[in-house]
Amino acid sequence: MALSPFHLAIPVYDLPAARKFYGETFGLNEGRSSEHWVDFDFYGHQLVIHEHPITSTQESTHTNAVDGHNVPVPHFGIVLSWPEWEALAERLKGFGTDFVIEPYIRFKGEVGEQATMFLLDPCGNALEFKAFKDMGQLFAK
Repeated sequence: MALSPFHLAIPVYDLPAARKFYGETFGLNEGRSSEHWVDFDFYGHQLVIHEHPITSTQESTHTNAVDGHNVPVPHFGIVLSWPEWEALAERLKGFGTDFVIEPYIRFKGEVGEQATMFLLDPCGNALEFKAFKDMGQLFAK
């Protein structure tokens, strides 16, 4: 099944720091931009960072318990192939990333077993990157 690219616009209160983070830390290609927003190619999807005053979720992160960890809410991210996820985890560790949840295998030995990691961008937006060895379990119950 071919997926359509999504478009996601998020608030950032420090545009230069967020631009550097998404461009350098992740190595995302930059698209159109202005002095108040920047488009990025987020693994084939359109991520736009928009300059905006700090939001309440950026000031104080809410969490929900999942598999013994406090998962930040809201968050967004991408499901990568297993090798891409492993390479990204190593890249982020190489940048000295301060993870909210360190890279690990969630639901080990259960339906929906997945690799996951959580981090915050410089403006407090939470991101999750995950991978499934069996992509057929993406929506498994």
